[in-house]
Amino acid sequence: MDFYNQDVMAGRPPTRDAPLFGQRLAALRRSRGWSQTQLAQRLTTTRKMIDYYERRAINPSLEFIQRAATVLEVSVAELVGSQTKPARGRPGPPPQLALRFEQVRRLPRKDQEFVIKFLDTMLEKAGRS
Repeated sequence: MDFYNQDVMAGRPPTRDAPLFGQRLAALRRSRGWSQTQLAQRLTTTRKMIDYYERRAINPSLEFIQRAATVLEVSVAELVGSQTKPARGRPGPPPQLALRFEQVRRLPRKDQEFVIKFLDTMLEKAGRS
């Protein structure tokens, strides 16, 4: 059995705390239940770059901050720390239903409409029971 996981920090422990931006980025990523690799895929970058932004980047580019905020569905202000937002829901990975809705959100519009009609039909049927 292989216990190696590339999404877990490896190597020597850091000698200083990560920059505030990196701490916020990591916390938001974890609150969605995403690994560094999953966030990297959503941002079309590498896991190593996410590790860099989370652990060492002191002055990330505005372009990266904007893309990360969009993917994480937060404001730029919240991501850089100039605005705080109360925690939503429970900590930990999102429930299966939330994951499914995220997948549906990425479908083409026509397929989304089909799913919505299906859900409406099922909910209407459940309401009559």
